[in-house]
Amino acid sequence: MAVLIFRHVPFEPAGRIADSLDERGIEWRYVDLWQSAGEPLPVDQAQALVVMGGPMSVNDPLPWLREEERYVTRAISSGVPVLGVCLGAQLLARCLGAQVSPMARKEIGWYPIRLREPAMADPLFHGLQPEEIVFHWHGESFSLPAGAEWLAESELCGRQAFRHGSNLYGLQFHPEVTPEIIRMWCREDANCGDLREAEAPIDPQAHAARMKEIAEHLFGRWCDLIVC
Repeated sequence: MAVLIFRHVPFEPAGRIADSLDERGIEWRYVDLWQSAGEPLPVDQAQALVVMGGPMSVNDPLPWLREEERYVTRAISSGVPVLGVCLGAQLLARCLGAQVSPMARKEIGWYPIRLREPAMADPLFHGLQPEEIVFHWHGESFSLPAGAEWLAESELCGRQAFRHGSNLYGLQFHPEVTPEIIRMWCREDANCGDLREAEAPIDPQAHAARMKEIAEHLFGRWCDLIVC
């Protein structure tokens, strides 16, 4: 069965994740539960799940978000690989028993992450530089799930990446974005309040070339993982 990509708003697409899947001929499709809640999904038969970002909080009382949480929990129980990005990482962490809470201040724009020791031997992260500048857009973070490997951190947000077991990954930062996606986010009304809290104007092209390399590295290896 295809890779199921849970999307939370139309302006947060899979971006470079979809590029890596397409390059390897891996079938995928979007699941938009905010529009189609109640649709039965055989997630235990999916090749993998990807859970994208969004402007809402994991803690918001949204029935379709709780339904998505149940699907992610079922996938975990079935051994289906799960990749969560930003909101998706927070949802995955919550399904693994972690707490999600607001940060002291939002992390929006280009900031460095530092790889921790476990990342040096991680199937996805090994081979990246000890410090990489990546794109961020979030105001909440999560505690590290019990039993997870803590892979990356930043000055503003300690939990930037984790792996749980061999096939569950959460990425708080946004390696999937292209300059076009960043421009789209900056135009979206749902993000206007966030944008006013950015410490500096956002240049979508600032680190785009290296971000593309990082995305191809991470998502290419993730695709290799889900086809093993």
